[in-house]
Amino acid sequence: MTGTAHGRPPGAAAWRRYATGLAGAVREAVLAARHRAGSRLVRGHSPGGDAQFGLDEVAEAAVWKYVVGHDLPVAVYSEDRGLQYHGTDPSHLLVVDPIDGTRPAVAGLESATVSVAVARMSQRPRIADVEHALLMELRTGAYLYGDLATPGITAHGYDHPVPALTRTTDPARMFWSLEFNGHPARLMTEAYGHLVDRSANTGGVFVFNSATWSISRLLTGQLDAYVDIGNRLLRDDPALLPEFERVGNGRVLHLFPYDIAAAVFLAERAGAVITDGYGQPLGETVLTDLSIDNQRSCVAASTPELHRALLSAVRWKE
Repeated sequence: MTGTAHGRPPGAAAWRRYATGLAGAVREAVLAARHRAGSRLVRGHSPGGDAQFGLDEVAEAAVWKYVVGHDLPVAVYSEDRGLQYHGTDPSHLLVVDPIDGTRPAVAGLESATVSVAVARMSQRPRIADVEHALLMELRTGAYLYGDLATPGITAHGYDHPVPALTRTTDPARMFWSLEFNGHPARLMTEAYGHLVDRSANTGGVFVFNSATWSISRLLTGQLDAYVDIGNRLLRDDPALLPEFERVGNGRVLHLFPYDIAAAVFLAERAGAVITDGYGQPLGETVLTDLSIDNQRSCVAASTPELHRALLSAVRWKE
């Protein structure tokens, strides 16, 4: 991409090339480094408090190398480096999670993606302001892309048509994923252990440690639902804060904006139902705010019926 023509922002096709190029550069760097000594060592913590592995440093460096290698003025918000500017007066903000699923990536598993969301720049950019979104699988390079100019989403690298949402409505038969990183196991099992018991045999229960991977599996038809309810439990009962801080190494580690910005945009355009734990849309989530008040819960499902059933079945704190 050579920048804008006559000061106008790039069009949809140019943004797709830019986003796929960025994600591809990150993927190439990560695959080349994943077996190096130190890739699975914790080097520090992100501004939000999540552990940052050596492989995260490689991915973050690849993001910025790609950005400065192009003459498009952009603001970039990434997990480890926060907000940076390239060029003057950028019209758009890139929200990038260079590796969503670092632990699976370090372990050589498939459940990791590069997440890129592009929003119109403003004083308070939100998920509702996202105009282009991309999720690229680190292991395969397959990707999901969507923008406001084109209905639905585009898929590349899959062996079947995508999106391919299931029609599952019964929680007993759902294939679903849930979250434990930064979430006290006792609280999680109290809230939805009965759903695990109900579905583990006649459906399937998975822990992927990647929100983007889990949500994208709804779009590929591999999963029926994804649930991360920690943030609602804390909002309902603030006295639980010490428990969440205990398992988060002193911080609250719920869904950050960069975790879900691209995934929410793509899921909504593909026809999935995706909300917070209260059933409310996620569009008001501010893209550059990591505070507890701006962290989120998430309940996503392939059908409205399953989404309603999940919201009703979770044992929320009274």
